[in-house]
Amino acid sequence: MPDYLDDLRLAHVLADAADATTMDRFKALDLKVETKPDMTPVSEADQAAEELIRNHLQRARPRDSVLGEEYGVEGSGSRRWVIDPIDGTKNYVRGVPVWATLIALMEAGEGGYHPVVGVVSAPALGRRWWAAKDHGAFTGRSLTSATRIHVSAVGKLADASFAYSSLSSWEEQGRLDGFLDLTRQVWRTRAYGDFWPYMMVAEGSVDICAEPELSLWDMAATAIVVTEAGGSFTGLDGRPGPHSGNAAASNGLLHDELLGYLNPRH
Repeated sequence: MPDYLDDLRLAHVLADAADATTMDRFKALDLKVETKPDMTPVSEADQAAEELIRNHLQRARPRDSVLGEEYGVEGSGSRRWVIDPIDGTKNYVRGVPVWATLIALMEAGEGGYHPVVGVVSAPALGRRWWAAKDHGAFTGRSLTSATRIHVSAVGKLADASFAYSSLSSWEEQGRLDGFLDLTRQVWRTRAYGDFWPYMMVAEGSVDICAEPELSLWDMAATAIVVTEAGGSFTGLDGRPGPHSGNAAASNGLLHDELLGYLNPRH
């Protein structure tokens, strides 16, 4: 069985390089920002970070394919790197430090590609999280300076902290009533947004989180960190992994209840 630790080491090297690029342009007064066809922003830093990662992978893993938010898919094969150069671009362009580079390696298996390595690097927060299949999840400054993380043991919604991104998409999908019902049942709600709630679930400071509309590159890295920390990561349809176009993550104990509230009730 592959242990993926060489790939994890490479992912850290890629994250280090991306961090240097993104931090160099963070809060730059002359940062160039454009609007993509889907009306979301993209900055020159997004593009530069993804190009950097792709170029490095071309040299280090020439047989692997790459899927990135800014430049699509390149190559084919049983191993695919999935990149979101800046998850939280709207925060990035406004000077809010909650954004991260997401790097995952997925491997073909039964039912499609599955994440086997994930690194989530948030340099403006001074935080990084990572995981490799069957090796657990960690946070720290580097592979050699790391703390193992685990999901919480909260077993009741009334004691649970629930994190999300925003309300608008829940309403657009007809899921707002269930979402609001859930917020009334839990102990606490916070809209941290983007990658951060999933990392908080993984380290046990938040118990449940969900988003109604996501892309694969938003989820591939976060999914394996959550599951290697002992949690559950599925779509709102309950399908395991990052393949449903949306996400629900939890400590596992509260997952069925979470899904029950967030699916439309007829």
